[in-house]
Amino acid sequence: MAFEGLAERLQSTIKKITGKGKVSEQDVKEMTREIRLALLEADVNFKVVKDLIKRIKERAVGQEVMESLTPGQQVIKVVKEELTELMGGEQSKIAVSDRPPTVIMMVGLQGAGKTTTTGKLANLLRKKHNRSPLLVACDVYRPAAIKQLETLGGQLDMPVFSMGTEAKPVDIAKKAIEKAKEEHRDYVLIDTAGRLHVDTELMGELDEIKAAVKPDEIFLVVDAMTGQDAVNVAESFNDQLDVTGVVLTKLDGDTRGGAALSIRAVTGKAIKFAGMGEKLDQLEPFHPERMASRILGMGDVLTLIEKAQASVDEKQAKALEEKMRNASFTFDDFLEQMGQVKQMGPLDDLLAMIPGANKMKGLKNVQIDDKQLVHVEAIIKSMTKKERQDPSIMNASRKKRIAKGSGTSVSQVNRLLKQFDEMKKMMKQMTNMQKGKKGKGFKLPFNPF
Repeated sequence: MAFEGLAERLQSTIKKITGKGKVSEQDVKEMTREIRLALLEADVNFKVVKDLIKRIKERAVGQEVMESLTPGQQVIKVVKEELTELMGGEQSKIAVSDRPPTVIMMVGLQGAGKTTTTGKLANLLRKKHNRSPLLVACDVYRPAAIKQLETLGGQLDMPVFSMGTEAKPVDIAKKAIEKAKEEHRDYVLIDTAGRLHVDTELMGELDEIKAAVKPDEIFLVVDAMTGQDAVNVAESFNDQLDVTGVVLTKLDGDTRGGAALSIRAVTGKAIKFAGMGEKLDQLEPFHPERMASRILGMGDVLTLIEKAQASVDEKQAKALEEKMRNASFTFDDFLEQMGQVKQMGPLDDLLAMIPGANKMKGLKNVQIDDKQLVHVEAIIKSMTKKERQDPSIMNASRKKRIAKGSGTSVSQVNRLLKQFDEMKKMMKQMTNMQKGKKGKGFKLPFNPF
């Protein structure tokens, strides 16, 4: 999960003050000191930390907290609101042109993931907003970049405009917009050249493209794992181009989170999207409030629901709910459901979105390895159709055969069978309790380990 180290430190710090019936200035002083250290260790800009701590202190020892019936909870509310504000306050949406197409310039240093992010953004615009983007290959200095964009276009079944490596980038951009108008495209996404560092030649070329096509948005793509360097890069690009927003890549990686928490405060530019994985559907709109909730261990139910709605087929979900009600849920159904949940992303990330999951007995500090689900899948696929439909027929020889076929042990097969049986009983109880309630009937599967 993004901000994992920072989240652990902050959650540990605020836990000490949460349940307090009375909060003293000394309590606030100790808490803000811990928060300051946690943020600095996470590579957050020093000035940003100083300003944030000042605001938290002023509010936490103010009237709204000290005279509250639940001062501990009020302090946490203050911390969450200030973190949210630090990252931009509200979600910043894409500016849309009154006269299509909407033109978006993608800029950034080489290696930040700019070309892949261009493909991801096009995919998001089509899937979520039903738009028809045109991808434009303007990085003429790296033939591999043009090839990469064309490959992404092929994977997405989306057009890519290219004039090879001999044409000038500014001419390619202008011709692409003409092409987009002819084909009634909603968006033009221009993948520009990057360098290993910010230089005059690069900025001159980007300025030329900006002047020629007058983009509605200039998105700076920044690698979140580069820490404070990401903030310096953002400042340089913003000074030269006046970027309109930032896209953070690799936010799912082993990042300390400082870049995400610093960029908005230092540049004044909103973080518009965040890359949460390598797959082409793993780009998310950046919601400051939801991210603050996740960092503080309060979960992110809205994003979880959106992921579920995007991954779960409504007809299948209703059929599944009916099977749960009458206890006819089989291993085939479970396999299908597991596939849908896998589409939603890593299980560790999904678990982090459930409020209080980190405090639940049995889930605290649990490390969910998605690779373990491969063993579960292998066990189920090693069963015959009859065994999947009716696990009660399992005997010793059948279990031995399944274990051998799936590359697992008989004890792993037994564990899965036992937990599947327990899950069916639990689902029956839950669906009985939910009778008469509306909903898609979507359930997360049990943790088989």
